[in-house]
Amino acid sequence: MPAVLFVTPKPLLTEELEGTILTRQGVERYSAQGLEEAQMMALAAPPELVLIDRDLPRAEELILRLRADDLTRDVSLAVFARGEFEPSEVALLEAGANALLRLPVDPEWDQRLIRLMSVPLRRDARFPVHLRLSHPLRESAAAVGLALNLSLHGMLIEAQAPIGVHERLAFAFRLRQEDRDKISGQGRVVRQAGPLQYGVEFERLDHAGAAKIQNFVATLPA
Repeated sequence: MPAVLFVTPKPLLTEELEGTILTRQGVERYSAQGLEEAQMMALAAPPELVLIDRDLPRAEELILRLRADDLTRDVSLAVFARGEFEPSEVALLEAGANALLRLPVDPEWDQRLIRLMSVPLRRDARFPVHLRLSHPLRESAAAVGLALNLSLHGMLIEAQAPIGVHERLAFAFRLRQEDRDKISGQGRVVRQAGPLQYGVEFERLDHAGAAKIQNFVATLPA
């Protein structure tokens, strides 16, 4: 049974989440109001997903702590926010949050929640990735990066130049040098993991890409 930990200093009304998988039977819901309580609960029984209020005091520190601990390093972390965009949201994504979900809920919530809660198998895997970055203020630019790890839903890449969080990109790569065909698709940068290292969430894969990645990841050592 999947478990979700809500971390917010404010009451989270069930009506706000109505219509999402979070309110369905079979999903265990827990809540914490502060950093220390949330970290203790996450370490005691790591959930599939931690949903953190953008306005939580020391929210960035909580994300950094959960990412630093072996027990919670691979737990999906998402930030939820009410109202308009605030610069603090970028800092939370750069600290290690996987996604930003904005209230009120919209049709994309369930699709993103399913991805976050499935906790896909992720393995270290190094191979070159051809990137094409798109930015509204500059022409599309091609570059080559290096994939550091891979899962069915995304990859960690090391780029040659800075990339902005939230930036969308097209990519193409071969899982093995001997592979004839490349896997291609589109993704979005969801977090900065280190100097020139970025977490990319897949938004689209070519028709055979998902199956190829799943089979490849399953063959790699943990």
